[in-house]
Amino acid sequence: MASAMEAPVEVPGRASERASVSRRRLRSGLLFGALAVLLVAGVIASAGVGQLTVSVTEVIGALLRGIGIDTPWAPASEITYEALWQIRFPRVAMSLLVGAALAVAGAVMQAVFGNPLAEPGVVGVSSGAALGAALGIVSGGVLAGVVGTASMAFIGGVGATLLVYVMARAGGRTEVVTLLLTGIAVNAFAGAGLALVIFVGDSAAREQIVFWQLGSLNGSRWNEVAVVAVFAVASSAIAFALARRYDLLALGERTAGHLGLRVERLRIVSIILVAVLTGAAVAFAGIISFVGLVVPHAVRMVLGPAHKLLLTGSLLGGAVLLVWADLFARTAVTGAELPIGLLTSLIGGPFFFYLLRRARSRQGGWA
Repeated sequence: MASAMEAPVEVPGRASERASVSRRRLRSGLLFGALAVLLVAGVIASAGVGQLTVSVTEVIGALLRGIGIDTPWAPASEITYEALWQIRFPRVAMSLLVGAALAVAGAVMQAVFGNPLAEPGVVGVSSGAALGAALGIVSGGVLAGVVGTASMAFIGGVGATLLVYVMARAGGRTEVVTLLLTGIAVNAFAGAGLALVIFVGDSAAREQIVFWQLGSLNGSRWNEVAVVAVFAVASSAIAFALARRYDLLALGERTAGHLGLRVERLRIVSIILVAVLTGAAVAFAGIISFVGLVVPHAVRMVLGPAHKLLLTGSLLGGAVLLVWADLFARTAVTGAELPIGLLTSLIGGPFFFYLLRRARSRQGGWA
């Protein structure tokens, strides 16, 4: 009878596990809350700040008016309203989509390769897109113009990625090391092809190719946003559906296989997802480096390796990073616009070095 009245004994292992779950939930709640605030603030600031300054209330009023809700906050000037909806809002939407797509692609790449330093460029998608865009710019004729260049960039990025996979496949499967080495080879080949195209092109084409490679969201239009949105949303949804499989893959290929995971099928689907996400992102925006590396790794440092949370945080973090980077690119220099790819490289380069130093110091290398 006395034993029945005793309080239940708390198992130490379960108590620590419960505390760990609580801390993880707290961290995820704080991170997602901070990202949501930064995202909303970035959207409003990016839409309102520039050569034409628009107040916060006018930005919100214009947005509500555009979706059919009349408020007294709407801009009094029709010119301001049209400027927001035809110039500012498409650019903001493009920055959100491109940042989210690149970050999700990076998270998928890191899951497939089992390496937190992996990024989409490893499989040749960026160099292939650059070569395709250069061909579209130099060829002229049917391929001339923004739509032709974007289409060629997308085809080049996806084509290069599929080429890497096909060349790395042997005996019905692919090895991660073989994929990496094949990606290096295809990147080198695409770089040589890009140099040749630049050499063949005239001065105007060369300038356009160089500018495209630096990355820019200037001139984004709603039809372009719609194209990127279709690919980015569909591919991101598939990536989220595969989150549980990525968790299994993190246990190791052999263990995941014993648990019923078809590793090879997951790898090819994931590589195609990375190609589509990155190709769609860079097609209209140009090469934007390090977003796919920096954002997923930073989110992983806070939330841990669970891929559903990691993909969610990466999506939000990529959108936040690019919307603020684009705002800085437009406003940092009066009368000029910095290439957004330059800004992300300035952020990503030192962070990448920090990651290498951190990983090396854990292995007893650098001090």
